[in-house]
Amino acid sequence: MLEATVADCRHTSVAGSVSAVSGSVEAGARKAEGTDMFAEMSPTAVVVTAVAAFMAGFSGASVLARAAFVVEPLAAYGLPRTWWDWLGAAKVAGTVGLLVGFFVPLIGTLAAVGLVLYFAGAVVTVLRARSYGHVAFPLVYMAAAAVLVLA
Repeated sequence: MLEATVADCRHTSVAGSVSAVSGSVEAGARKAEGTDMFAEMSPTAVVVTAVAAFMAGFSGASVLARAAFVVEPLAAYGLPRTWWDWLGAAKVAGTVGLLVGFFVPLIGTLAAVGLVLYFAGAVVTVLRARSYGHVAFPLVYMAAAAVLVLA
């Protein structure tokens, strides 16, 4: 009797594993075909990703365009001008990564992690410059990306 139960468990386990593998293969095939790319993302995740991409993209473009409201604080924080293009490019790359993440989720997750690290560095930079009134700005950007990392 015990042997029959063990055999039944093995059979059920193998059947369940085969079923799970075939289900994931089918889901991978749907992704590869490009159908229903947002089916696995909740509407909230899509909106948060789009908002985070917009925020990081706008910020990166503002740095690259040398918008006064962005570069004046960078100068006040003591960041060398030679870094500004790299910082703007990092934000734009994060934006592109978040958008690519709609199609390749791993890239989106890595981009979100990169943006969280970037904005954590921005928080440290603002605190080191003792511009406490400006700390909220990188925290808001970081929070949007952190939500994506944690989701």
